[in-house]
Amino acid sequence: MQTLKTMKQNKFSELVFDENDVCDLLMQGKPVDMLDHMIVDSTVNFSSWPNIIDPLPNLQQQTVHNCSVPEFHQLQQQNWHMPDEYKSLDIAACVLALCGNEAELQRCGAELLLYQERGMFDLLRYLKYLVDTMKENNIVWGVGRGSSVASHVLYKLGVHRIDSLYYNLDITEFLR
Repeated sequence: MQTLKTMKQNKFSELVFDENDVCDLLMQGKPVDMLDHMIVDSTVNFSSWPNIIDPLPNLQQQTVHNCSVPEFHQLQQQNWHMPDEYKSLDIAACVLALCGNEAELQRCGAELLLYQERGMFDLLRYLKYLVDTMKENNIVWGVGRGSSVASHVLYKLGVHRIDSLYYNLDITEFLR
């Protein structure tokens, strides 16, 4: 979504749209469903919209959060914004099904245990969703960088293109 001239962010770095922003997006021919879950401020008058726009987008009125920024970020980390089929995906079975030989099965199994110990299965599900979305929309992403290339699980999910088994990379470089 392109950034509009009047774009605002609240103290939690969420983008907050006003009625002019929403109208500008609609006038640019953006599909109405693109507005679903958009956070809008108090200038957006929902009562007049049903007569103008059909179907009506599922906009979210900006809420006042009574918490600190670190507490808000902690709460948001528990709410992964992805379709339900990814939220309920058995990510371990999915990764293991991508393995082509015993060495990959052993490496991915060991890594999955480390991800599970750290409570990172939701992150893996989100990364699967992200990669699938990028592939479906022909979006190009990099070959990989940093310590994440040490993870064979991320390689199998398509997050990066560096085969950690081939290069004998140690997973502990990533999961410190």
